[in-house]
Amino acid sequence: MLAERMSLIGTSPTLAVSGKAKEMIARGVDVVDFSVGEPDFDTPEPIKRAGITAIEDNFTRYTASSGTLDLRRAICEKFRQDNQLSYEPDEIIVSTGAKQCLYNLAMALLETGDEVLLPTPCWVSYEPQISLTGAAPVFLKTDAATGFRITPDALRAAITPKTKALILNNPSNPTGAAYSREQLEPLAEILAEKGIWVIVDEIYEKLVYDGFAFTSFAALSPAWKDRCVLINGVSKTYAMTGWRIGYAAGPREVISAMGKIQSHSTSNANSIAQRAAQAAILGPQEEIARMRAAFEKRRDLMLSRLLEIPGVTCPKPQGAFYLLPDWRAYLGRHCGAWEIQTSIDLAAYFLEEAHVAVVPGVGFRAPEHLRFSYASSPDRIEEGMRRVREAAAKLE
Repeated sequence: MLAERMSLIGTSPTLAVSGKAKEMIARGVDVVDFSVGEPDFDTPEPIKRAGITAIEDNFTRYTASSGTLDLRRAICEKFRQDNQLSYEPDEIIVSTGAKQCLYNLAMALLETGDEVLLPTPCWVSYEPQISLTGAAPVFLKTDAATGFRITPDALRAAITPKTKALILNNPSNPTGAAYSREQLEPLAEILAEKGIWVIVDEIYEKLVYDGFAFTSFAALSPAWKDRCVLINGVSKTYAMTGWRIGYAAGPREVISAMGKIQSHSTSNANSIAQRAAQAAILGPQEEIARMRAAFEKRRDLMLSRLLEIPGVTCPKPQGAFYLLPDWRAYLGRHCGAWEIQTSIDLAAYFLEEAHVAVVPGVGFRAPEHLRFSYASSPDRIEEGMRRVREAAAKLE
């Protein structure tokens, strides 16, 4: 009955775990939720006020399908100030979240027979979006030894005549790995030599730690503006996940094609949220520093508690708000009726027995790992990690 393409995609494991946790919470269970990929902070007041003002001003009609001109101009200013990049409004598209930008781009750029390089562990939606176009994902496996970053040798070895693009998430969900300019440059040389498109998801660019200096891929060389599409948004930086505003910047022909697809699917993103996003980008930025400092402390706290658990290893990430610890030492263990064979089993065990929600690594192509989000208060991190430590100790 269903279209054959439906066999190419499954349910997001992140949403599945989060949904189960919410069901338990609704039943009155005290669940510590480390599964969600969103800041726990409130949207800053000036941004909320801009949304309220938009409603009071009756800014409730359709906008241009690709976003208001004012918001696209604000995004151009953001790129100029933050990334030293020069874009014009017709090189920008605003969508209902960065995820829609990625989907529009996949549909506009990829086709049957293309190959797309995808470093793993990777965010769960890249693979199905590629597959839905008829293109094939080619996985570049990374591990803790390289800080979950691809190496120039691995990149060169993976390229074939069918390679159309590379998707790079910097900083990464689920690993938190971030690439410095010095690490990006040799990759860029190889990609330029082979004429490969680069799709860079930079949604976590402002959430970097330990003095890390973020470099946008398109800023490596002026030539990259013609073969690079940047994906970004306001969700993570400004605690605006529910507002659903993402954006992309790239060559006019590509952005125009993305706009055509959007015009026949969702049309414009929410008008009120666009006004709020404009206020976020052009308004005071002090809250970003406050949130970033809080996330850095939480990262250190959760990482220290994880590394107290025998057999668990985890590199220290430089960005985002996730840890991806290796739990392979616990696979094959048991506790009562629980037989822990996979990370799915382990995540289910922690949720049911410890009332802590984490995401199994299978969906990220990291089958021996679990993803922990530290977008929670220090008190909840302490409580959740205590429960995890005690539950892990019961596995034999």
